[in-house]
Amino acid sequence: MKIHDLYPAPGSKKRKKRVGRGPGSGHGKTSTKGHKGQHARSGGVKPPGFEGGQMPLILRIPKRGFKSPHKISTSIFNIATLEEFSFPDAIISAESLLNAGLIKRSVQRIKILAEGEPSKAYIIQDLEVSKTAQQKIEAAGGRVVSSTI
Repeated sequence: MKIHDLYPAPGSKKRKKRVGRGPGSGHGKTSTKGHKGQHARSGGVKPPGFEGGQMPLILRIPKRGFKSPHKISTSIFNIATLEEFSFPDAIISAESLLNAGLIKRSVQRIKILAEGEPSKAYIIQDLEVSKTAQQKIEAAGGRVVSSTI
């Protein structure tokens, strides 16, 4: 086999359609647009969804719902929920809740509420805690640690 014997596989190369280059090209005169009509005119192709001037479907159907770009994703836990899971050294932080599979990585705010009674002395690190929940945790011998300055 020599370099001049190499050629592309049949049908793999297609010539570009050159329209409007005279009658000999086979695409002269109307340049494959046919005679008259909207699509034969310059700028004649309408955008997708155009329905001939009637009100388009996308504008006829009702629009519902709203997603706020400022919404903060929050996870709420009760003391009773924390009792169902075992945490090493009874330390509860965002990382320990993530490792336990209780929250997703995308959660921005975590708050602990007071429903239930703590059976061990929990140490809550860097989480929001309601006043009543804090009182219950401290009564059980635990504490709430916050690193906010």
